[in-house]
Amino acid sequence: MGIIVNVDVMLAKRKMKSNELAEAIGITTANLSILKTGKAKAIRFSTLEAICRELDCQPGDILEYVEG
Repeated sequence: MGIIVNVDVMLAKRKMKSNELAEAIGITTANLSILKTGKAKAIRFSTLEAICRELDCQPGDILEYVEG
């Protein structure tokens, strides 16, 4: 299965909408959607840092490895 992106889980926990997060970290809602659905090929550390800052979480809360 590989790397799972849990941005939607953290958004729900923080009661924040995708467009609010996208605006706060300076990316488009389309790019955030690509990341949320796991279709992104990469993520910049600066973007990951901004997501963690806004959602008050750790990178491990956002990214998860699942074997298979």
